[in-house]
Amino acid sequence: MNSAISKKETYISYLIAIALILGMVVASLLFNDKEIILPEIAAMAIGVWVYREAGWIRQPSKIFIAPSLTAIIGFAVNQLDITYLAKVSLTLVLMMLSLRIIRSNLAPSIATGLLPLVTNATEWSFVISVLVFTFILMLGVILFGLNKGIEKKVNINYKYMFVFLVISFVWMGLCTLAGYPQLSVIPPIFVVVYESLQKPMYNEKMAFKQALVLTISATVGTMLYYAIDSWIIVTILDIICMLILLRIVGIRVPAVFAFPLLPFVFPEEVVAILPLVALIASVILFGMVLAYKKWELKRIH
Repeated sequence: MNSAISKKETYISYLIAIALILGMVVASLLFNDKEIILPEIAAMAIGVWVYREAGWIRQPSKIFIAPSLTAIIGFAVNQLDITYLAKVSLTLVLMMLSLRIIRSNLAPSIATGLLPLVTNATEWSFVISVLVFTFILMLGVILFGLNKGIEKKVNINYKYMFVFLVISFVWMGLCTLAGYPQLSVIPPIFVVVYESLQKPMYNEKMAFKQALVLTISATVGTMLYYAIDSWIIVTILDIICMLILLRIVGIRVPAVFAFPLLPFVFPEEVVAILPLVALIASVILFGMVLAYKKWELKRIH
């Protein structure tokens, strides 16, 4: 985060972001519709308003446009009468094409596009929820000028979109061979994989820390989900635990705020094994990213 940001401003940013996350959970309870809960919005609220990730807030309009576009793609594909893996494959390709067309590199868009497939979203409340919350996030950036001083245009290396697709398809293939195609998509991990590919430098230490915090966040989220009956209390505890976790490990990964909300929307049979899936997926996917980045580095030199 920018060192020029005061502690008071940081705390206020956290409070507003947490209020938005809780508001989303409360809305889902009031309307008795879990499709209103979008785990990636939790990650975006922290990443956009608190961390002020340059790549996310560079062009505020994309905060609304990109996730909304991919969410509509994922929602539409989910209505097709094809296999789950075919839906995922088609959605991934269409998402990369759409992000290329609108010239956006907003990684959270991947999660909003994949979520309707994993949760089998069929209600329009999912799309409306994405539109409303991403619009609020965008509005916050514009009203408070959070993107001031950040260059609006930057060169996007689109080859990483293809590399991301290859890594995703390899992982999906492994899940299918193991007999668990339903576990082939874990949105928060896919977001971090995509972002990691964009990094100019990526090493074993970074991969280890990412795998560690994502696995712990999945474990904490799952345990609290089963231990406490109140979704609001679970959400508050999740956020507190994630803040402590990131402070201890010394890394900024907004996706850890999305993981604990997955049990609210994932199929019950998946929730029970979410920590194990998070561990295996993190090791394999970040291992592939690391291998590619090392190969890329050798080729350059």
